[in-house]
Amino acid sequence: MVEERKEIKVSFPDKLLGGVYANNMFVSHTKEEFIMDFLVVVPPAGSVTSRVIISPGHMKRTITALQKNLEKYEQKFGKISPAEAPRTIGFQPSK
Repeated sequence: MVEERKEIKVSFPDKLLGGVYANNMFVSHTKEEFIMDFLVVVPPAGSVTSRVIISPGHMKRTITALQKNLEKYEQKFGKISPAEAPRTIGFQPSK
């Protein structure tokens, strides 16, 4: 049985068109969800620019999509060196 694909119209709010910049990210989780806080850190302070909360299953798909896109990027533009670890600014990773 072939599943019929339905078009889903997605609106994109004007205030999000420019996106938000983040140079740091903090991830935490509960049993039911992952919480990703994106931050701009300019010492001596930082500010959360965006928070994304997703289910564990969607997090797994997100990681897979990011990994595939990173591989495509490196094939096209060359290997990326990891950035230095950010300084702690008051957000403490969960143990």
